[in-house]
Amino acid sequence: MSSPLDGITVLDLASVGPAARTSRWLADFGARVIKVGPTPKRSGVQIVPPFHAYGGHRGMERVLLDLKADGGREAFLRLASSVDVVIESFRPGVVARLGIGFEDVRIVNPGVVYCSTSGYGQTGPKSQWAGHDINYLAVSGYLDCSGRDAEGGPALPGATVADSAAGGMHAVISILAAIVARTATGEGQHLDVAVADGAIALMSLSIDEYLATGTVPGPGHNILTGRYACYDVYRCSDDRWVAVGAIEPHFYANLCRLIGCEQWLAHQLDDEVQDEIRADFASAFATRTMEEWAAELGPADTCVSPVATVPELVEDDHYRDRDVVITAHRPGHDAFEQVGFVLAGMDHDQAAPVVRDSTLTDTDALLAAAGYDADAIAALRAEGAVA
Repeated sequence: MSSPLDGITVLDLASVGPAARTSRWLADFGARVIKVGPTPKRSGVQIVPPFHAYGGHRGMERVLLDLKADGGREAFLRLASSVDVVIESFRPGVVARLGIGFEDVRIVNPGVVYCSTSGYGQTGPKSQWAGHDINYLAVSGYLDCSGRDAEGGPALPGATVADSAAGGMHAVISILAAIVARTATGEGQHLDVAVADGAIALMSLSIDEYLATGTVPGPGHNILTGRYACYDVYRCSDDRWVAVGAIEPHFYANLCRLIGCEQWLAHQLDDEVQDEIRADFASAFATRTMEEWAAELGPADTCVSPVATVPELVEDDHYRDRDVVITAHRPGHDAFEQVGFVLAGMDHDQAAPVVRDSTLTDTDALLAAAGYDADAIAALRAEGAVA
């Protein structure tokens, strides 16, 4: 079975962050991804991720170019002339100053889908602000609507939600939509993927409620943010936790009966007694271990699940059955495991990936395919424009 993005080629200028997640997922859907990195003399301009990050750039090719050198810039444009997608994550305006921006690339490739990922977008008063995941969650209202830590401040999330969903998946969706549009028009486009905008999209239920009603959301505002005892976490006898998401009345009723709290069956959304319900739920869950409660309540239509640690989840029989974890090979090192091809539509039967040494490149082969002869490549290498 062919992968959905067979025949699509991506030129990726990013090494970490949302853009690197974007090319990772595109590659896992079958796209050919060529990573563009700096030559050794400019190696400090990019962060080098550890070998296991972003799937170890499994299945990707690599070319090293000095984009400030005429020869390196020309080589980039030569490569870009035959690809479907270019991804970059520099500060807004940088690629244009380097001569490799959308306007430069579309001269040689009118159908290119050029994706610029940034924190706050290519335009607007904050476009030059630096930021990371926590900043985009902050400005979007996500942190303000989240639970509170011991000091009453917004609790830090356990995953880079903005980088992953608001940035990486946002970019993947936009790129695929642009590719579909190109099949009808033949034209490429410049995608301004702002992580902060993506975070706004993730918060749209709360923002739309405020815009329509004037009600200010926050922690404990509604059923999804801690207002009711039926949607919360509870400590068990072994100091582990279970998550309870019994929103629907029949799930809530099942939960109350199974934990011995039938007295609250008719009070699921009664604001006056939520503290009492929580106290009784907490007392009930404190009588048994997390595993015991999960084993009984998980399959019993109660919407209860264990709060798993990473070591536990990677050994979980459900995830193992669904091939979420795969074995990868790293020449010269022991085999290791990593998250596999988990998203719907990816080819789950791909061969075990090989994670190459990050110092290896495909520069000569890629430049040769772009039309450079051996002498021209040697000259570029001698002047430090490629490596």
